[in-house]
Amino acid sequence: MRPRLSAVAESYGRVIASPTYLPLWLGQLLSSFGDTLHYIALVVLVFQLTGQGLAVAGLVAAEVIPVLLLAPVAGVVIDRISRKAVLIGADLFRASLVLTLLWPQGAWHAYVVAACLAAGNTFFNPTVQAVIPVLTTEEQRLAANSVAWSTGRLVQIVASAVAGGLIVAMGTGPAFAVNALSFLASAVLIGRLRIAPHAGQLGATAKRGLGSYWADARDGLVFARKDRFISRLLLVQGLASFAVGATSAMLVVLSERHLQLPPAGFAWLIGAIGIGSLIGPLIPNALAPDYRTARWLFVPFIIRGVGDVLLGVFTAVPIALLLLFIYGLNASTGVVVFNSTVQGAVPDAVRGRVFTTLDVTWSAMRLLSLALGGVLVDALGVEPLFWVGGTLLALAGALGLGLLGGYDFRAHRVAHAG
Repeated sequence: MRPRLSAVAESYGRVIASPTYLPLWLGQLLSSFGDTLHYIALVVLVFQLTGQGLAVAGLVAAEVIPVLLLAPVAGVVIDRISRKAVLIGADLFRASLVLTLLWPQGAWHAYVVAACLAAGNTFFNPTVQAVIPVLTTEEQRLAANSVAWSTGRLVQIVASAVAGGLIVAMGTGPAFAVNALSFLASAVLIGRLRIAPHAGQLGATAKRGLGSYWADARDGLVFARKDRFISRLLLVQGLASFAVGATSAMLVVLSERHLQLPPAGFAWLIGAIGIGSLIGPLIPNALAPDYRTARWLFVPFIIRGVGDVLLGVFTAVPIALLLLFIYGLNASTGVVVFNSTVQGAVPDAVRGRVFTTLDVTWSAMRLLSLALGGVLVDALGVEPLFWVGGTLLALAGALGLGLLGGYDFRAHRVAHAG
């Protein structure tokens, strides 16, 4: 095992040192640090302004709705114009928004900023996924996604620890200022990247008017529906998002009502997930001869689903911490394998539209899950939510294995390249 871990460390080091990837990675780390401070400060600010927990919950809806409305247009923009310009523009837009919170005008102001930041993320995040295959080689791709995920989680843990003391000592303003600076620094770093023009940017459609955007958006949906891999992946992803949307949000309720933990105990659960998330990406890097298989994509769903069911059964805190550590392992393994596989399997010309379609599917099913999950918890308690959610997630994994178990992802990539 030690030689394999050494090889993984070397691959991580090579991708970090790559001048084509380093600025993007550093920009993501800075943004992750600022975003974590911002999120905690925003929740505190809304609660201070309203005194209502329900008002805090409304931030979730404010962040999801722009994704549903803007993603179809965002995908076309990402595939049609300079992706470097999209990344820099999104960073500058978000920096200017966050700065306004230094002078909060009320809870409505926080909701507007949350919604507009989500709109910026709708352009920024899929663009990152679209450019990683351009900035890395096929051999580097899994390492690049793994490094970004693991270091991002580490930065979030550090930022969470910093946020509490910073807000207590100085209020929420400095957290928003740091987040704005992180966006500006990210824009400067991305400005140093050399991102070659892509097919859509150079094509004739890039010069057509606004009316053609809807046609291009429709073409992206047609591709997703007809492509064997993406169409089946959307079904599996939709069921998985429906399964975990409510359980992820209700973990704090499980902590209090099922595990009988004090408020500070919720941090233990988050910490267990965080440690698992840090380690998880090492698993496919160290153990997978080729990660592009249905087993690496969907078995993590099954393992995490079983863990969610068991969380609703056992009340011993050590068992819960172990299950959540495994939860973090599988969630992070699934994310890096998912991103790396889709990045390699989707043609560059439609990559932005495919990733925004995946985002819309995830967000829509998450919103539905939150609504129905809240009703289920109020009617029957939090334990049945985890039993049902875990079972559905395991079924999503089994569905993925059934639909794509024998699929040749290498052949898929070669066919599109041809």
